[in-house]
Amino acid sequence: MQINSHLSHLIPDVAEHYGDREALIYKSFGGNQWKSCSWRQFADIVGQVSNAMLQLGIGVQENVGVFSQNSVQYLFTDFGAWGIRAVTIPFYATSSEQQIQFMVNDAEIRFLFVGEQEQFDKAKRVFATCHTLERIIVYDPTIHLSPDDPTVMSFADFLKLGQGLPRQEEVKRLQQEATMDDIANILYTSGTTGDSKGVILSMGQYHAAMEANNKCVPVDENDRVLNFLPFTHIFEKGWKILCITKGARLIVNTYPQEVQKTMRETHPTCMSSVPRFWEKVYMGVQEKIETSGTVQRKLFSHALEVGHKHNIDYLAKGKQPPLALHLEYEVLNKTVFSLVRKELGLENAHFFPTAGATVSHHVEEFVHSIGINMIVGYGLTESLATVSCNHLGDPFTVGGVGIPIEGISVKISDEGEILLKGPTITRGYYKRDDLTRQTFTADGYFKTGDSGYMKNGELFLKDRIKDLFKTSNGKYIAPQMIESKLLVDKYIDQLAIIADERKFVSALIVPEYRLLEEYARQHDIVFNSREDLCADKRINRMMMERIETLQQQLAHYEQVKRFTLLPQPFSLQRGELTNTLKIKRRVLNVNYKAEIDKMYEE
Repeated sequence: MQINSHLSHLIPDVAEHYGDREALIYKSFGGNQWKSCSWRQFADIVGQVSNAMLQLGIGVQENVGVFSQNSVQYLFTDFGAWGIRAVTIPFYATSSEQQIQFMVNDAEIRFLFVGEQEQFDKAKRVFATCHTLERIIVYDPTIHLSPDDPTVMSFADFLKLGQGLPRQEEVKRLQQEATMDDIANILYTSGTTGDSKGVILSMGQYHAAMEANNKCVPVDENDRVLNFLPFTHIFEKGWKILCITKGARLIVNTYPQEVQKTMRETHPTCMSSVPRFWEKVYMGVQEKIETSGTVQRKLFSHALEVGHKHNIDYLAKGKQPPLALHLEYEVLNKTVFSLVRKELGLENAHFFPTAGATVSHHVEEFVHSIGINMIVGYGLTESLATVSCNHLGDPFTVGGVGIPIEGISVKISDEGEILLKGPTITRGYYKRDDLTRQTFTADGYFKTGDSGYMKNGELFLKDRIKDLFKTSNGKYIAPQMIESKLLVDKYIDQLAIIADERKFVSALIVPEYRLLEEYARQHDIVFNSREDLCADKRINRMMMERIETLQQQLAHYEQVKRFTLLPQPFSLQRGELTNTLKIKRRVLNVNYKAEIDKMYEE
């Protein structure tokens, strides 16, 4: 059953149905113990937040900033703000001071909720340059706040303003007056192709998205859903709300680097993620197999063949596996594959939505082969996440991104661009009427910037139209497609394809340093630094051999001819990555101009 209420009163409505049933599983900031919160407690705290916000003077459709990693306080703030028709502006926990300053000033934010020390320090440093900012409210109770500073307040003290619900009648009145046209969020995009812009997401968009996704995404009240991606990310934000409408438990993972530990401790049944997570899982399993004995390697290799035949060659194509194959798969699933899932903490795996970038065919086939239901999809911030997705149990094509959800009209332009229309599509960009006009066609379709095509009802992506490279020989290159093929290699951590207006394709590669160092020691390659390691001819020869193996199916003009191993990773601080860890190609071209030019020397 779905409770798809207006977001202003969703939590009280779900709490009325589930009462004292567990709703949230979480750790305190810096804590080690998992704690629990019931639906009733969740609703009570959200009510306090709504009342406290009214006490502070927060008005209807006023913008409230949230600058934090995932936490229960983040959830309380979101739903508390929506309870009085306020708008929440989520910032990534890794946002720079310049980004914070821009967003606070652009959205004219008076009250900014922050997570822990890093976010608090950044907020304090930009306070004087943010002309509207009045107060910073801090989630982490261990941060020392000066009692004489009127610009800061702990979340605990903030909640005290709402104790006893002194403004509850006003809260109820505001909820009755709430409409689907109300803005819920303004979500600033991470800006791979230019300045950050605020995408307007309305209550009506959320309601339509929850209704459409409910018809194709089978999360239910028995699921334990791990929140791994940032709540700032529209994929996680939309997914989280869908799970709440279905009464599923949320496991709030505050520190992304601890996600695998969290999985083993909490045993989730579902989790949304980006392809890079599964690439890391794939590489980790492959590494373990490579270091196993001959018998174990042969057994796992055979098990993967059987899993592939059963789950990809038959089930994915809507065909019934032969009885002998099915019986063999069941045995291997309960022995070999169950051990892999147990090691990951996924003994009770249900399904795992995956989107945000191109999924490598190798990785998608591997995940399905070991008995984990990866649900690949496609979406944007402007479409409130899901445009299309695979359906659990239905046929799907490896490499596709599923069937468009109900209510979405998908059209492919003459240039191959994916165009969208429907109730989940944004009305436009905050204070950017010019950009909004440019982004929609004359007949009201949103221009995604992605190229793709439809085949047998499924959507397939090619690449970002703005990311397509044209070599000096006139050939078009899709860099993300090439990157997805190479990133499955265990020795590659980060990768950027270079080709635009160049004679051939090259690459900047950040290696997986730990594994590369192990390889060097095993092969008596002496090095004193990462620079030595990356420059060594034997290391580069080994990497070229691995790359050539992975790119055999690419056209000759798409294949990487030269590469440079970098002694340091791409960095947020140097502006080379967005907050969602997508590479900023224009910045890389500037920062690594010398390395790139050298690859094209005769």
